[in-house]
Amino acid sequence: MDKDLSDYRKTYNKGALLLEETPDNPMALFKTWFHEVDTNFEQDETNAMTLATIGPDGFPKSRVVLLKRFTYEGFIFFTNYESEKGVAIANNPHVCLSFFWHGAERQIIIKGTAEKIAENLSDGYFESRPRGSQLGAIASKQSSIVKSREVLESDLKELEQAYEGKEIPRPSYWGGYIVKPVTIEFWQGRPNRLHDRIRYQLDADYNWVKDRLSP
Repeated sequence: MDKDLSDYRKTYNKGALLLEETPDNPMALFKTWFHEVDTNFEQDETNAMTLATIGPDGFPKSRVVLLKRFTYEGFIFFTNYESEKGVAIANNPHVCLSFFWHGAERQIIIKGTAEKIAENLSDGYFESRPRGSQLGAIASKQSSIVKSREVLESDLKELEQAYEGKEIPRPSYWGGYIVKPVTIEFWQGRPNRLHDRIRYQLDADYNWVKDRLSP
């Protein structure tokens, strides 16, 4: 590699995050930041987030998934329950989500517990998806070994023919999870690496307690 990574430098100067100006509930701040980034900064997918799980082998694994809804209760995404991430969550529901919005120089890290959402909510979201995405969810045995790309495409064509003119039911192995947070940390880049870090934690009475962390 020609470039020396130790020479990479970036100055962060697009904002500040002051403890006294933050709301009592972190979900209110998440909503504000999300909409500010989505509206004012160039971002391919504002709802792209990294999901980290601990697998049955004891190793962590991170991958990017898409946030599809957030409420004051938590963060919702959809996937194959039998995938590697689904197996990991069934084995250990403690997960971590992270958002990095480079344009706004902001990051959010969320620790929480993942659980399946109600079946009717998964049904509703599945019905809203394009038919191609619905069929793709059925055609893909996510995380399993597949012999070739041609096998996937052949399976998809067979499904297209089988469901032509018909409603496509949600497979039982596909649906949503909600991650209910126990800590949410907001990071705002600042000059001289003296970044702002505000962490919210749930206490024993389920109240949010917030602190400033050293960068």
